[in-house]
Amino acid sequence: MLKRMVWGILILLPLWVAAQYETTGALSGKITSLDHQPLELVSVSLPVLQKGTLTNNAGEYQISGIIPGTYTLRIQMLGATEKDFTVVITAGQPTVLDYQFSKENIQALQEVRVVGNVNKFSHKESIYISRLPLKNLENPQVYNIVPKALIEEQMALDLGSISRNVPGAGIPMLANQGRVTFRSRGFETEPNARNGVAGAAFSAIDPANLERVEAIKGPSATLFGTNVSSSYGGLYNRVTKKPYNGFGGEVAYYGGNWNFNRLTVDVNTPVNTDKTMLFRLNGATTFEQSFQDMGFTRSLSLAPSFSYQITDKLSLLLDVEFGQAKGTSVVRFNPYTGSNKTQSIADMGFPYNRMFLGNDIAYQTQMMNIFAQVNYKISSNWTSQTILSRARSSIDGYITALNGRSDSTLRAQVMVGYTAFIATDIQQNFIGDFKLGSFRNRLVVGLDYYNNSNSFDRVSVNGPTVNFINPGNNYKITRADIDALVPNGTPRRENNGDNTYAVYASNVINFTDRLMAMLSLRLDRYENQGVYNITTGVTNGAYGQTSLSPKLGLVYQVVKDRVSLFGNYMNGFLNKSGSDAQGNSFKPEQGNQLEYGVKADVLDHKLVGTVSYYDIRVKNVLRTDPNDVNYSIQDGTQQSKGVEVEVTAAPVTGLNIVAGYAYNDSKYTKADKSVEGLRPALSGPDKMLNFWASYRFPIGKLKGLGIGFGGNAGSASYQTNTQTAKVIIPSYTILNAALFYDYGKIRVGAKVDNLTSEKAWSVRLTPQNPARFTGSISLKF
Repeated sequence: MLKRMVWGILILLPLWVAAQYETTGALSGKITSLDHQPLELVSVSLPVLQKGTLTNNAGEYQISGIIPGTYTLRIQMLGATEKDFTVVITAGQPTVLDYQFSKENIQALQEVRVVGNVNKFSHKESIYISRLPLKNLENPQVYNIVPKALIEEQMALDLGSISRNVPGAGIPMLANQGRVTFRSRGFETEPNARNGVAGAAFSAIDPANLERVEAIKGPSATLFGTNVSSSYGGLYNRVTKKPYNGFGGEVAYYGGNWNFNRLTVDVNTPVNTDKTMLFRLNGATTFEQSFQDMGFTRSLSLAPSFSYQITDKLSLLLDVEFGQAKGTSVVRFNPYTGSNKTQSIADMGFPYNRMFLGNDIAYQTQMMNIFAQVNYKISSNWTSQTILSRARSSIDGYITALNGRSDSTLRAQVMVGYTAFIATDIQQNFIGDFKLGSFRNRLVVGLDYYNNSNSFDRVSVNGPTVNFINPGNNYKITRADIDALVPNGTPRRENNGDNTYAVYASNVINFTDRLMAMLSLRLDRYENQGVYNITTGVTNGAYGQTSLSPKLGLVYQVVKDRVSLFGNYMNGFLNKSGSDAQGNSFKPEQGNQLEYGVKADVLDHKLVGTVSYYDIRVKNVLRTDPNDVNYSIQDGTQQSKGVEVEVTAAPVTGLNIVAGYAYNDSKYTKADKSVEGLRPALSGPDKMLNFWASYRFPIGKLKGLGIGFGGNAGSASYQTNTQTAKVIIPSYTILNAALFYDYGKIRVGAKVDNLTSEKAWSVRLTPQNPARFTGSISLKF
């Protein structure tokens, strides 16, 4: 009986489907931008039937099972004027309607992607840089974008490798718990913005779920505040992969030197029939040993994301990052400078391949970042964007540094215990695109609430002294050595936190189609809750500060949509606690930038570049009171000026080039006598160069085969730079090469980083890997 039922279903099902096709109709088409590029994730709907879908990565859409009749088809993208069409649906016959948007610069708050570009490494459009739908040539601010295509081609498997494509980023500084920081215009900058809002992570960030990395240059507190590690040099924004309309994915394996093993997965699928609910999961697991005698890292990352086009006007995006890792601290060496001399890390005899710490002195981290965004199209001119971001990181175990005790000895400083960081950011933005008289205005008005909460329960101890030039046989410091010292260590048991309340507005006014001005202002109220000492039960140091942060910009397109001249005045600030000897409370430290330059996008996007000159002046810097060393005064100043150049080019089919140059002149102009007039330590090299060129055979028997070559170079810099003591980090030139082959859905790759095994160090004197080979194989489905 069961077999008969099954056979009956198999026979009748095709007849039922055919009958449905004969009694209903279907609608399909393709949505493209002004320059004929397909647009992904555009909402297409039949409002009266409450049926809709989203375009796929080819810009195509399809709605089936439509009862014959005449309907209104609505094409809707947040931030753009909706477009209605009358369509006639006929039973058994497909109806086709294509649409090309008539306005430029239509990428707005919904994560719409323009698919396809002549220059695949020059995806310069972003919805995050100015919180407005501005093209690169319309934006008076300088920014660099490292797209997914470049990340994949270089097999860049960590944020440090990705950042080498950013002019002026330098060798990344890897902190003890896996956190990475970069240099930008002479200042330290962290990748703690995620999708345009705070996404702090005091642990390693796996790039498996990254669509691209945006390096936003210059003081950017007006729109981003100071809570996402926006330094005077700028900030790094991590843009995560979003679900797309279709089923697919990729599984990849990477293997290499020092037991490097990495497995990644990327799976995407629609959840419902109309494909308005989409789900994507990215994940990765990695194990790696250090090239040194000891050291390891083991990590797991999971990043699910979900999008829902609830109606043609309302959409939801939910994005989660989860990561956990166990590993040993990288070498962080602080040389002995009591001898008051100039020395180079390359000459002081510190061994390049030794850690001095055992693998049992390890830490564990866990990270959970949640991001939710609701977009609602209020009218054809106004859009609402509501964002909630919550980031949590914890560190448990042993965090280490090696401190010099003499020209030949060191001892380990170890922090043992637990630390947690929690940050919550809530934003409400209203974005408009309207005319006042004959002038076009693009305006964002926003409210921002940020809460930061930190807790510490750890003890600091100093390990035994070791001779690092002649270490002998028992030079490794073990966990037992450290644990024996913990009862007499220095404890830090405290909670601290702060709240920030801000309102901001930014308006871009088009006086003509070529001349536009940006006027922006932020009012920021900071409330520090003080430090609560768990042992004593006492809270100290609570204070509040209010700041105004302006931003002004001017753009003139010398050649419409091809060449623009720009200038900007940008502000950043850092809140400062305490008071001087007279009891006067300190004000926020201020950094102001003047910048001007030229941007170009010519030869049908085959050549895209930016050249700029900037001058950053920092004031209200604290320095030691010359009359009382127990106090500080707030009259210090610092200047950082320089030139940055970025070029991406695709001169012939298959050939792609990325190049950048950064020159930075930074110095303390008024400071403690020990450093006044000198370049700040840890500011990185004053000259840096990055380059990458690749060629992929577009036709013939070698189609799909590609080769890439490039590198990074930097001048000498300082770990310590005072009038009496200097620790020099030598200049470096690191060369890399890659070979890859795409055959259908299979991709095979191989790369060698640091071909010549150049010895190089970060600003924390962490030795960098010698020549390292990595191979990969990936399968797309």
